[in-house]
Amino acid sequence: MSNKNSFSEASAKSYSQALYELGSEEKNLEKLEKDVVSIIKLISQSKDFNSLIKDPTNKQEDQLNVIGAIFEKFNLSNLLKKFINFLVMKRRFFYVEKILKDFISICSKNRGEISAKLTVAKELNENEINKIKNELSQNFGSEVKLNYIYDPDLIGGLIMQVESVMIDTSIKNKLLKIENKMIGA
Repeated sequence: MSNKNSFSEASAKSYSQALYELGSEEKNLEKLEKDVVSIIKLISQSKDFNSLIKDPTNKQEDQLNVIGAIFEKFNLSNLLKKFINFLVMKRRFFYVEKILKDFISICSKNRGEISAKLTVAKELNENEINKIKNELSQNFGSEVKLNYIYDPDLIGGLIMQVESVMIDTSIKNKLLKIENKMIGA
């Protein structure tokens, strides 16, 4: 197993847990989580910021300057700024997105939320998504954090994953099963 994979799976969770514990100690988890979501959104929406993270030729000083400017402009948590600066100094900035997503997951689990992923072949409106989310919450007896994905490649049906349980009623999956039976015959 490569060091990159080892870090991204095992160590990222340690960093995420450390950030969670620091936020808990400062009794600042709500703002910290909101700011982490903002940084994750920035990573996904800004090619320049993503390049700053992923390109190993970027200098630490440049990375620290950009982080400082972002945190000052958007008035983000000082704890999060120090944490990300620490990642830069330890040459772990490349993994910041994974670490921050794991942090969000830890926060969610500690609130007793259940994560679910819904992939559907047709676009759903906000009311339909909320109805599904509410029904799942009632069925599981906990708040459900629903990740909705529209995927027209499914042709029809849906794929629902709640924690480790997956239900796949997509036509694409049914066609793949038929194809595999025909090949095996």
